[in-house]
Amino acid sequence: MMRITTETKPIEHIATAALVVPVFEGTKETRFGAGDLVDSGEVTGKFGELTLLHHPAGMKAQRVLLAGAGKPEKFDSVAARKLAGAAIRFLKAKSVKQVAFATDPSLAEAVVEGAVLANFDPDRYRTGNDKKSVETVSVTGPADAAERGRIIAEAQNFTRELVNEPANRLAPRQLAEAARKMASAHGLESEVLEQAQMEKLGMGALLGVAQGSAEPPCLIVIRYRPAKGGNAGAHLGLVGKGVTFDTGGISIKPADGMEKMKYDMAGGAAMIGAMQAIAQLKPAIPVTAFIPAVENMPGSRAQRPGDIVTTMSGKTVEVINTDAEGRLILADALTYAKQQGCTHLVDAATLTGAVVVALGHLRVGLFSNDDGMRGRVVTAANAEGDRMWPMPLDDDYKDYLKSAFADLANVGGRWGGSITAAMFLKEFAGDTPWVHLDIAGTAWIDDEKAKSPLAKGPSGVPVRTLVRLAMDW
Repeated sequence: MMRITTETKPIEHIATAALVVPVFEGTKETRFGAGDLVDSGEVTGKFGELTLLHHPAGMKAQRVLLAGAGKPEKFDSVAARKLAGAAIRFLKAKSVKQVAFATDPSLAEAVVEGAVLANFDPDRYRTGNDKKSVETVSVTGPADAAERGRIIAEAQNFTRELVNEPANRLAPRQLAEAARKMASAHGLESEVLEQAQMEKLGMGALLGVAQGSAEPPCLIVIRYRPAKGGNAGAHLGLVGKGVTFDTGGISIKPADGMEKMKYDMAGGAAMIGAMQAIAQLKPAIPVTAFIPAVENMPGSRAQRPGDIVTTMSGKTVEVINTDAEGRLILADALTYAKQQGCTHLVDAATLTGAVVVALGHLRVGLFSNDDGMRGRVVTAANAEGDRMWPMPLDDDYKDYLKSAFADLANVGGRWGGSITAAMFLKEFAGDTPWVHLDIAGTAWIDDEKAKSPLAKGPSGVPVRTLVRLAMDW
């Protein structure tokens, strides 16, 4: 685990393997012997440009990394986080173990987050001695801000670790055990509803998805209660899709790319990670996470297209496509969250391929039944650099979900697929202020166009937004 320290010395006296110094467009950096590089156009300050100087003149640091920071007026916490991440990835590849950042003290939290996130690699199961890691990072700024950055980034990395686990090592029971261990370590309450309990509660939609697998389903519940009561009666519920592997069921997916379907529990993992940070940062409102965990398999007992299930709410659903399973398990989890007293809901799910068609791999699709709740989540996302885009939920989209045989169909046809999926969930959120985050395009990074400073693999979206939402309530 990366060690984080704070530094108060002038940059010339910081003894480190590498010192990262932002260079802005329009300013001429002449220190460290960099004047010739500026004159030649090699150092311009363009955002993301990285130039490494060895044995810089007048410095105790062994190296100085000139990090292009773009225009100074645009260099905020989001940019600082990205630049810190890019610098760590660059230096880590060169086997540098110790890094210091010479950035504005107000950006300490963001710099630590960027550094810790960039140091993560999804190589747990690779053997050999070629693994590289930055061991120590120093930042200029207050220790409490650096500590917040560490807490949030480590929670996001915990989410990434869970998402990266293959399905033969992380089935619903193993996901529940990981959540239990986290909760115990951080003083949170937790419980796991087993199949028999869910049958008594009438969670027919969730159990219908699970019935094709030899792995039993569970509903993971993690509770945080503030020490001094609540905040004006608000109780935030975080609901995350936890499909530990998704074959599509009887409506089986194509083989190409199916190995990535271990990531179909990324929404649930984000809720577990967010709760880890919330436990340490202690917001003023109670927060409870609900993670319905199942495996969607085409076994001999699997549900079939045309089956009709009865949800916990009492509504009936005709299952047209068994690969539209996430909305089924979330429907029962949303109902249960309301029953448990949650006054505001946010769900996150790798729900539809349609949202990737609409928004690519750059933005989360955001849907809501309440303007105030939508505004809260958008504000939190913007502050954290989680790019989201509000999508429509006009009432007449419900017409796409009509069924001649049940209250709803679980799919609405080809058009507006991410919207009709959200419309399905809205039926179960009811009048409770609710936001749905479709993270299918952003929970996994393997698209070069995303230009992320994180390693290929799980991103940990939207952990930071959820933590900010709770903390700023």
